[in-house]
Amino acid sequence: MTQTKNNEFSNGWKVLFASFTGVALGASPIPYNLIGFTVIPLTEEFGWTKTEILAPITLFGIIASLLAPLFGAWADRYGVRRVALLSLTAFALSFAAISLTPTSLTGYYALWILSGLVSIGSTPVTWSRAINMWFFKHRGLALGILLLGTSAAPFIVPHLAVWAINNFGWRSMFVVIAMLPLCIALPLAYRWFREPSAREQPEEISNENGELGGVDLPTAIRDYRFWLIWSSVVMVAITFGGALVNMVPILLDRGFNTEQAATVMSGFGVGVIAGRLMTGALLDRFWAGYVAFPLLCVAALSSVILLSDSQLLSMMVLASILLGLTAGAESDLVAYLTGRYFGMAHYGKIYGMLYMPFGIASAISPLAYAYVRDVTGSYDLALSVSIGLYIGGGSLLLCLGKYPSSWPSPAQHAN
Repeated sequence: MTQTKNNEFSNGWKVLFASFTGVALGASPIPYNLIGFTVIPLTEEFGWTKTEILAPITLFGIIASLLAPLFGAWADRYGVRRVALLSLTAFALSFAAISLTPTSLTGYYALWILSGLVSIGSTPVTWSRAINMWFFKHRGLALGILLLGTSAAPFIVPHLAVWAINNFGWRSMFVVIAMLPLCIALPLAYRWFREPSAREQPEEISNENGELGGVDLPTAIRDYRFWLIWSSVVMVAITFGGALVNMVPILLDRGFNTEQAATVMSGFGVGVIAGRLMTGALLDRFWAGYVAFPLLCVAALSSVILLSDSQLLSMMVLASILLGLTAGAESDLVAYLTGRYFGMAHYGKIYGMLYMPFGIASAISPLAYAYVRDVTGSYDLALSVSIGLYIGGGSLLLCLGKYPSSWPSPAQHAN
């Protein structure tokens, strides 16, 4: 018997909870939440510059993003459970190995690159495939809950990292943090994480033959809707990533102090959580274009506020919340739109191709904002351009059209 509207959560909550934990303790949030705490100890021990110490996080993000389609293809072919469990294990071990950093900067970079090569399977690229297969009528909300995992990490990881550094040193910190995916997320995923059987999955994701429905990657790439989504992802990710990372320097340029900047940054977390839950709930009730356009455009208001001469702290907090709303909405939308417009038969490969520009643009964006600041003396040009990109990225999704009502069989693609 297939799932109904009333029992999707009762049937899939264990998978959702395991997936949420896997996202929270996987490669998507953990490295970004702790690398900043290594600057002082690594500088003291090796004499490296801040840029040299932080550069690997950009390498890590770009490498992992480039491999997203490959890991997605493996999830389609070998099953998402196998790929997620193996990658989560590999992430934990490779991340712990950074504790072995030699005196060579090349060796330090090599260890980060190794982690990037094996870790992408512990990100939403895998977990979201399973959630899309368990949920349909409540898919938006389920994906929103799943991706809240990236927002949960900042409440745990930074504090644990500081404790580990203070008590055991920076090398041991990498080992301590690696225990989170290895000892918490992995056992939980091993116990509860799996794809639904044919009888458990929602009937809406199957074709007329009862098989998992959807188009293959070549067909998706020939579809104009793929490129609308891809272009929207690039336009939004290249803007909000840089605005987030450079938010503190932007505020300092405006005359605010570091304590006030910290208060403003807390608003971003609130916005992300609200954005993900709001986006998910709305996607279950309304067409995605109507949901995406206003939620992506609110970040344009954030840029307008940051460009203003306002010295009100409350206005800066509002700007941070609005930016968080867009950041929370964007991740949910990519996973949701992939499943609704291209189906689940080849979800991993297609989502991986859409996740790749998201990861790369997000990694490049902070450098682009910083470059504009160095060249022009302010962030105003970057913020001004971002307004058009936010609105443009949201507008593209208004052109997607109706969701497909049926899926071809795999045999049709083979022919």
